[in-house]
Amino acid sequence: MGSSELACSYATLILHDEEIPITAEKISTVLKAANVNVESYWPSLFAKLAQKRNIDDLILNSGGGGAAVVAVAAPAAAAGGGAAAAAPAAVEKKGLKLKISS
Repeated sequence: MGSSELACSYATLILHDEEIPITAEKISTVLKAANVNVESYWPSLFAKLAQKRNIDDLILNSGGGGAAVVAVAAPAAAAGGGAAAAAPAAVEKKGLKLKISS
């Protein structure tokens, strides 16, 4: 998985965890706050995935062979995510607070 995919996976999971509707604009906002640059088409692809699939199901079924990219973000983080690893750090409860309107 490339760093752009991983960064969008983290952004999607962050938005989902905060119960914020997942849109391409909001994914881009999280990535910008984390100072992560991705190709412009990735946020819209992940937003479309989030609209068509239940993120909780993707997370819970990440062990399956056909699981979507969003579901593999957490295991990939343990391997060290390079630039994409900055995404979760940017939204720590004690650290930087993102202003993403619902």
